[in-house]
Amino acid sequence: MTSIEDRAECERRCWQIAAAAGIGLFLLLWAFAPLGFLKPVLFGIFAFAGVGLGLIYTRCPSVTPAAKPVKAAEAPPRVEAPKPAAEARPDAQAAPDPAAASKAEAAPEQQARKPEAVAAGYGLVKPSAALPGQGELAARKGSWRYAAPAAAPAGAPARLGGPRDGKADDLKKIKGIGPKLEQLLNGMGFYHFDQIAAWGEAEVAWVDRNLEGFKGRVSRDGWVAQAAALAGGAG
Repeated sequence: MTSIEDRAECERRCWQIAAAAGIGLFLLLWAFAPLGFLKPVLFGIFAFAGVGLGLIYTRCPSVTPAAKPVKAAEAPPRVEAPKPAAEARPDAQAAPDPAAASKAEAAPEQQARKPEAVAAGYGLVKPSAALPGQGELAARKGSWRYAAPAAAPAGAPARLGGPRDGKADDLKKIKGIGPKLEQLLNGMGFYHFDQIAAWGEAEVAWVDRNLEGFKGRVSRDGWVAQAAALAGGAG
């Protein structure tokens, strides 16, 4: 997989070669061919453009696009309460049972409340009277819900919620880490050289797998050894 930085570096080298070819052709034509000055300049420009584009097309691999983020699962559709059946004509049916009629009237209301209660995380059973301090507690609680922290994936290195003392190390000092890759590492919870220097084989393998767009860079560029040297004061 080729990163944007590798592609840019390849293009820069190709244009340098093309510039040398264009200047060389201009000097040869100007010195040895009776073409004046303008024609050698034009030939040199054409050679520069042609050689540069040709080298980029043949030598610089294309950049693989990053994986698109997966959309979050949509909330289930809200279940609407069924409409009560049409009233029967008095001459067609006998007089309804009062108890059955009251249950039938209460059923649509309970079914209408059920999706909202389930979505909010509460049961359908409610106390008959408000408890002391219940209103004040609900006002303080607001919409907050407790969620247990997700367990760290197996093999994942130790991560931080932010840089220590509010200042992160300049991870770009490690060969192979550019601004975009440094931003990605900070987003994963890695801010300091000593964090990277402490990675073992399992941690390196995990980070190599989970660097979106830069997989395999940790082991290929030897980040752990470089981070250990930088953490010790080298560089």
